[in-house]
Amino acid sequence: MSDTSVRSERPGRRSVIGKGPRSVAGQVFLLQVALVVLLVVSGVIALFLQSQRDTGAEARDRSIAVAQTFAHSPGVLQALRTPDPSKVLQPVTEAGRKAAGVDFIVVMDTHGIRYTHPIPSKIGQRFVGHIGPSLAGRTYTESVNGPLGHEMQAIVPVEDARGRVTALVAAGLKVKNVTNQVDRQIPIILGAGAGALVVSTGGTALVGRRLRRQTHSLAPDEMTRMYEHHDAVLHSVREGVLIIDDGRLLLVNDEGRRLLRLPADAEGRHLSELPGLDPETVELLASGREATDEVLFAGERLLAVNQRPTDHAGGPRGTVVTLRDTTELQALSGRAEVARERLKLLYDAGLGVGTSLDVRRTAEELARIAVPRFADFVTVDLDDGVLHGEEPAPTAGTLRRLAVHGVRTDPPLYEQDRLIHFKPSTPQARGYHTGRSELVPDLSEAVGWRAQDPPRTQAVLDYGIQSLVSAPIRARGVALGIATFYRAKRDPFDEEDLSLAEELVARAAVSVDNARRYAREHTLAVTLQRSLLPRALPEQSALDVAYRYLPAQSGVSGDWFDVIPLPGGRVALAVGDVVGHGLHAAATMGRLRTAVHNFSTLDLPPDELLSHLDDLVGRIDQDDLGPESAGEIVGATCLYAIYDPVTRRCAMARAGHLAPALVRPDGTVTYPELPAGPPLGLGGLPFRTAELELAEGTQLVLYTDGLIEDRNRDLDEGMELLRRALAGHPDRSPEAGCRAVLEELLPEGPRDDVALLIARTRALTPDQVAEWDVPADPAAVSGLRRAVSERLARWGLEEAAFGMELVLSELVTNAIRYGSEPVRLRLIRDRMLIIEVADGSSTSPHLRYAGTTDEGGRGLFLVQQMTERWGTRYSPQGKVIWAEMAVRQGLPDFPEISLDSLDSLDSFDL
Repeated sequence: MSDTSVRSERPGRRSVIGKGPRSVAGQVFLLQVALVVLLVVSGVIALFLQSQRDTGAEARDRSIAVAQTFAHSPGVLQALRTPDPSKVLQPVTEAGRKAAGVDFIVVMDTHGIRYTHPIPSKIGQRFVGHIGPSLAGRTYTESVNGPLGHEMQAIVPVEDARGRVTALVAAGLKVKNVTNQVDRQIPIILGAGAGALVVSTGGTALVGRRLRRQTHSLAPDEMTRMYEHHDAVLHSVREGVLIIDDGRLLLVNDEGRRLLRLPADAEGRHLSELPGLDPETVELLASGREATDEVLFAGERLLAVNQRPTDHAGGPRGTVVTLRDTTELQALSGRAEVARERLKLLYDAGLGVGTSLDVRRTAEELARIAVPRFADFVTVDLDDGVLHGEEPAPTAGTLRRLAVHGVRTDPPLYEQDRLIHFKPSTPQARGYHTGRSELVPDLSEAVGWRAQDPPRTQAVLDYGIQSLVSAPIRARGVALGIATFYRAKRDPFDEEDLSLAEELVARAAVSVDNARRYAREHTLAVTLQRSLLPRALPEQSALDVAYRYLPAQSGVSGDWFDVIPLPGGRVALAVGDVVGHGLHAAATMGRLRTAVHNFSTLDLPPDELLSHLDDLVGRIDQDDLGPESAGEIVGATCLYAIYDPVTRRCAMARAGHLAPALVRPDGTVTYPELPAGPPLGLGGLPFRTAELELAEGTQLVLYTDGLIEDRNRDLDEGMELLRRALAGHPDRSPEAGCRAVLEELLPEGPRDDVALLIARTRALTPDQVAEWDVPADPAAVSGLRRAVSERLARWGLEEAAFGMELVLSELVTNAIRYGSEPVRLRLIRDRMLIIEVADGSSTSPHLRYAGTTDEGGRGLFLVQQMTERWGTRYSPQGKVIWAEMAVRQGLPDFPEISLDSLDSLDSFDL
């Protein structure tokens, strides 16, 4: 009870506060102060007496120590044997007296006649004191009135080698000096006493202050009145109060006695001895643990128990227990708990359903979240097209069961992955077509439901399933499927459960539709990407190639690769990556791959091809993002390499891409230092080409960053893993190399798209290549025709000589007439018969149709008719005009030539 309540009961009387002597705290304070003063005074007196005793003992001990030290000094006996001992000993004793801090050191004979004294006039006189005990060989101390005044002295015998006393040594202090030391200690003793008094009084004040806080500065009669009020309140409240210590009931109010039906003599007895308490109640009350609104049954009453220890704030040990009768609130709290559980279920469904963009997994999550909190068994059936991202048919009645989950694993329901055609009379069919949920409280009376499959529905009833709710899964006004909730041995579904099922399924329907739409986009992206990637590798002789493409687990990305045959038996390798996922990345990848194909037909060097590709990406950005977002790049990288099997040289350039790995014929793996170009789309920065000479059998490994980069490892670690996977296997085929690399670096599948291309180099033998220098004279053409015919005969291609001579004559004659020196001719036998004529000019021939009266202009037309294809490529030294002629088993493959096509052979030296 507060001070206010006390004052209100005693009007006109001023309440005692603070240090008032009538308060309990004030009385205790005065008593404690008196006791502290008495203790401090006693302590000061005791310290004074102890100081005097200790000071006298210190003076006596110092005198004995000085006298003994001097008496046993080795030079004393020799000095006593001299004719004048005083002359030797007097300066020594004075020096020792000053060093030892004593008032005198006197050396005397056995009759007490002094040899030394601080006052020289006293030398030769009799020593004042008792020397008898010392002559008997003992050390003797005493207090006497000597020449220096009242003295404390010690007398020590000086013995010779045979133990006879030959002299005596006395040392001592004046008593007034000893007293002065005690006097100097008195202020310290008094100060210490005063400090102890202050500290003790302060501690007493703190104790009194705490007591005032605890008693609210009340007088004894006021405390009595407060106790009476507290006791009245304790027994008047409508809440039981108990105080328990170690299982023994110390206090119980009237309400507690009534609620627990305790006898009148319950206080002081152990809980286990009290009649009417069930074991569960005794266990809780005797445990002493904290409890908050725990429910106990006491007969027909429902009690809410709160229990707390009483010694948290330094109080007496034990526990205080409060009991509240909540029987009337039981029904209301039950309904509130049901509502809370339903809200918690909806909240958990919002977090736990739709965690991935997978239709099947979303259906399983819906089934699992409802069991057993809402239903005993749950099935989820969706239209088959939803699995593939398609819009469900509006009139379809056949659904695929994607999820079956329950409290047991053996319900007689249709199994998972089964296609089910629900009859129109079933709740599932009605709900699917009407869009309204169906409630069946008693399945045994549902004739329409039993008509679906009588043997199976009877098995369901025999299994114990009694009630169901069927809720359609709808999104954007379209029915995607149906979710059915079953209950077995519990209360059947009611209208409130129907509303909960509808809301639960409505939340899941959004996730199912999102997963469906994602599946559609993913399917489209995968289809687009696979249509844009190479379906088969082209035939060529320069490289033995194997590849792997692995799409990411999270969706389609923009990784791509290509193998492109080039004129002259050369082959181009390309690998690239477009940042992002989905249709946009796949479409951009397709555009880049098409562009690389188109630019490669121009036979451009790698750096020029990447420059054209960079311009294209910049235009793609502007087209896709609009003028307001111009300058934002798509984000693409590319590596482009051209390998020539004749020279065994490989020219490479890269745009923001990772450097390739080279596996040498000896099994060592290196990463060549290629000039690093910027990613495609930045513009303004040049690309540079690097040329490498590769030994035959060298493996060229091109890849995208998804192979070596991962959230669990950095780039350097991934490149080192790739090095180890490739090293030491020079004879391994590219196909086996691809398999080994993926097993080593991606044992669990890729998180990002991966493109891997391994190409083993081949080289054309010298017998497959023939070269001639061409003089700048048209007459030299005939000699070249004969040389080429001889080479074709050596290769077993005599039948191809006629057509090759025609092509050679046209190309060489044009180079001599319209080109510049030097002119060279090269003939290559590969899958095709290739002729190349190089000269130092950059002028390019072009095909035109000659009129009937024109004398020339039909030469290149003749070349086109005789060959599979022809073209021009440029080099730093000029240009090369090439043509390819198909050869089948020694027989040239060229079309029939009419005589009209030979009208213009003026450039031939026939």
